[in-house]
Parts: sequence; structure tokens; C-alpha cells
Amino acid sequence: MLSAPVVMLDFETTGLSPDMGDRITEVAALRIADGRIVERYVSLVNCHVRIPPFITSLTGITQAMVDSAPPATEVVPRLVEFIGGDTLAAHNASFDEKFLRAEGGRLGLVHAHDGTVCSLKLSRRVFPQLGSYKLGVLSGRLGIPFRGTAHRAEADAEVAAELLLHIGRHLASSYGIARVDAGLLHSVNKLAAAKVHAFLRKHAASA
Repeated sequence: MLSAPVVMLDFETTGLSPDMGDRITEVAALRIADGRIVERYVSLVNCHVRIPPFITSLTGITQAMVDSAPPATEVVPRLVEFIGGDTLAAHNASFDEKFLRAEGGRLGLVHAHDGTVCSLKLSRRVFPQLGSYKLGVLSGRLGIPFRGTAHRAEADAEVAAELLLHIGRHLASSYGIARVDAGLLHSVNKLAAAKVHAFLRKHAASA
């Protein structure tokens, strides 16, 4: 399961939109291969911006923490190099990918990752009966423990990575799919929830 590497990404940021001037404050990128987390890149980031009080209250990340952190000009190139050509994943992937592209664009970096998988969209399609798909609620419903502090990049990325692996195991056991890979997850991501069950049954029968 997931023998081809997938990199689970999570950013903490100063707000919701890089188009409005928001910047990253922390990053975690965890490489998943052969059904487990095999490598990680984690860092606070100094983007030379002020941290809003509500962000400190939510994440625990203070101005002093980012002021003494490595600069974005150092962290972002290392992050892009770490991701390389692997498939990227994130929980609510459009959020993290827009910050990745915005920060990379500031430095003229070229992104080589092989598509993006959203674990939030996957959860909605694979577990349509759940009422909430927030990471903290999902982890509790599916028995996936937080090993750190919620709203910190590494803890959130680790739970999201375990969620992706949980989805993979669920597909394998429920549909008899021998190989759950990024390509299959991409396909499920694109489907309407009502079409997922029939698609997976057909995929299993043809494999």
C-alpha cells in the first residue's frame, strides 16, 4: 500500500490567503512509503511578518519563535527539494498547495511534485456517513491519536498521514484491492461521492 512515496504537507500560517499577504510560520512534510512514514522535514519559518495574536492563541506559535527561526529563503527551497517529484498530499490540499506555490513563486522555484491528493476530499468520499471532516474530529471518529499538539504542523501532518494510510487500508480490505496507490487516490478524489462505491468495485474486479 502506497509503495510509491507520497509527501503529506501541512503549513501553519498567519491567515487564510497568500493573496492577502498571509505567510507561512511553520511547515511539516512527511514522506509516506510502504505503508509508513519514512522521512520528515519540519521547521518553523521566519517570513519577517507579524504574528497575529489570534494565531498565537490557536497554534502556540509566538513572534519570538518565528523571529529566531530559519528564513523562508532557506526553508522553502529545502521543502521543495524534499518533496521533489513525489505525489503531494494534504488535508484540505487546496489551502496548503496555494501557500506552497505562493512561497515558491516568491523565490522563482519550480515545483516538480506529481499531482496532489486531498485527504479531506477522500474522507468525504470514502466515509460519507461522517458528519464532520475536520482533522481533529475525523481522527477521533477513526481512532487515530494525536501524538502532539493540534494546530502545529508536525502533529497535524502526522495525523493526516495516518488518515491517508487508514483510508488505504480501508479500501484494500473493503474492496479487495491489492494495490492502493496515488493514482487510485487521485481517481477517487475526482469522483462525486455517489459514484465512488461502483468505481471501486469495478476497479477491484479489473485489477
